[in-house]
Amino acid sequence: MPPPEPSLSSSLASWFREQASENGTLTATNKFAALLWEFLRDSMPDRRRQRYGDIDFDWDHRVDTTSATVSWRSRLVGLLHSPYQATDPGLFREMLANLKIEFQRYVFIDIGSGKGRALLMAADYPFLRIVGVELMPDLHHVAQKNIANYKSDSQKSFSLESVCCDAATFEFPSEPPVLYLFNPLPKAGLVSLLENLEQSLLTHPRPAFILYHNPILEHLLLERGWLSKIHGTHQYSIFVSLGK
Repeated sequence: MPPPEPSLSSSLASWFREQASENGTLTATNKFAALLWEFLRDSMPDRRRQRYGDIDFDWDHRVDTTSATVSWRSRLVGLLHSPYQATDPGLFREMLANLKIEFQRYVFIDIGSGKGRALLMAADYPFLRIVGVELMPDLHHVAQKNIANYKSDSQKSFSLESVCCDAATFEFPSEPPVLYLFNPLPKAGLVSLLENLEQSLLTHPRPAFILYHNPILEHLLLERGWLSKIHGTHQYSIFVSLGK
């Protein structure tokens, strides 16, 4: 069964508790005011037109992965967790090119997969399987439709699925994973995800790679003694598990 859809009230309460515990109540209140202003500004017609700037991929493949068509509710809840953004295809290919792995040995896992664009782009590589993990049911349902409708002459992997669940409690498959993170979680959620992954690697020893796009919480990965950063730019970082 998929998890219940996160409510605005519970998402706000969880966000405010975490912010207040780290920065104090006044700072948390000011941050929420700034977040609300960002949401209102982003809802203006001109800003929505700007979000359609990422639509070329959708036109090419007859899918819907743009951020411009995300509902206001999902956008607001997303700001309290992590807002949906579609990955740029050129940057995605650059990240994959720097992996230097035998793709057919690995399962590609997109944490916070949204409408599934990264899943579709990953299908151009011969991954063993491709799995998206998304908390928001409406985005998950769009991803399922996109997977069903996607057509590409360059597709090499055909085992794609979107799973609607909490990424912090996701059960990792036993095959070696390549995790894709487009800044999908707040601090507490990312810590839980990393602890979950570490336990999975201890239970079933295997190599693991993490592609961290927009790595604003990179320090949480750098603090993990079982991870090593092997490549990075200002836009992304690549980590590998040690001793595997």
